[in-house]
Amino acid sequence: MATSTPTRDAYAPPPGDPQREHRAARRQLWRSRLWRFDDKASPYAYIAPFFLVFAAFGLYPLIYTGWIALHRVEMTGLDHMEWVGWGNFDRILHDSEFWTAVSNTFLIGVISTVPQLLVALGLAHLLNYKLRASTFWRTIILTPYATSVASATLVFALVFRADGGLLNWVLHFVGFGDTNWVNGHWTSKIAISVIVIWRWTGYNALIYLAAMQAVPNDLYEAASLDGASRWQQFRKVTIPSLRPTILFTIVISTIGSMQLFAEPLLLEGGSLGATGGNENQYETLSVYLYNYGWNLGHLGPAAAVAWAMLALLLIIAAVNWLIGRFTRTSAA
Repeated sequence: MATSTPTRDAYAPPPGDPQREHRAARRQLWRSRLWRFDDKASPYAYIAPFFLVFAAFGLYPLIYTGWIALHRVEMTGLDHMEWVGWGNFDRILHDSEFWTAVSNTFLIGVISTVPQLLVALGLAHLLNYKLRASTFWRTIILTPYATSVASATLVFALVFRADGGLLNWVLHFVGFGDTNWVNGHWTSKIAISVIVIWRWTGYNALIYLAAMQAVPNDLYEAASLDGASRWQQFRKVTIPSLRPTILFTIVISTIGSMQLFAEPLLLEGGSLGATGGNENQYETLSVYLYNYGWNLGHLGPAAAVAWAMLALLLIIAAVNWLIGRFTRTSAA
């Protein structure tokens, strides 16, 4: 008959304090909940300062401007507001000077944006090569952007002066007559566009340069093996790779042209600069808003102009988005 050998019982830890184990479990549960809350709430806490600043200095002024646009408010009596509804919008839409400002803003934007981006693209293409002292040249082309817009405009105002201006002196030296740049309808727009081109070309060139350096070298090597020249590589490889960046610079430049203020205001200065010339020949929407709000003291129509500018920007952004979508679809 087989007998079983007695075995020693397995080790069992001495019983602990149930209350201590319960407290430890509660602490672990609390830490787990706190960790999950921190994981979900921390990103919102990090971006909260931006939204608070935007709400205080961006969203609230926008809403309050819309509220003022529906009232008759004078600079001399900010506490007295009279409801007029859409009267201020109807007032500016039936004002011929408003449409003159829209036309001037659009023309100056086209005249300044197209050459600016073309020159910036060419400069970026040159800087993309391995040049000596490349950092120096990149700093040089960014210098106009770092210059004060008021200082630059005052200098260019001396250049474009009708009597004794540097540009007229050069033109007279080569045989051309004097040109009244500020009082001409097209010459004044060209003068303002030159200031914008001088100031923003280097900025856009560095944006294009950064995008060009992100293009894979394999594409250029493959194009070179296929016998493509430098110009063909630029058209067939560089330009298609830069389409999103080009669209971005177009949108940014369009927004900037809608906000042109210091250049037309300081080109001639005084009361003529505040009205965009003796015939409003270079009055932009920003100058038109400034004239309504500060010179005339009518804050209601000025706020309506601000919202009209926002509507125009949204329309332009929508058009650019549709063009970009069509371009991407056709490329695909």
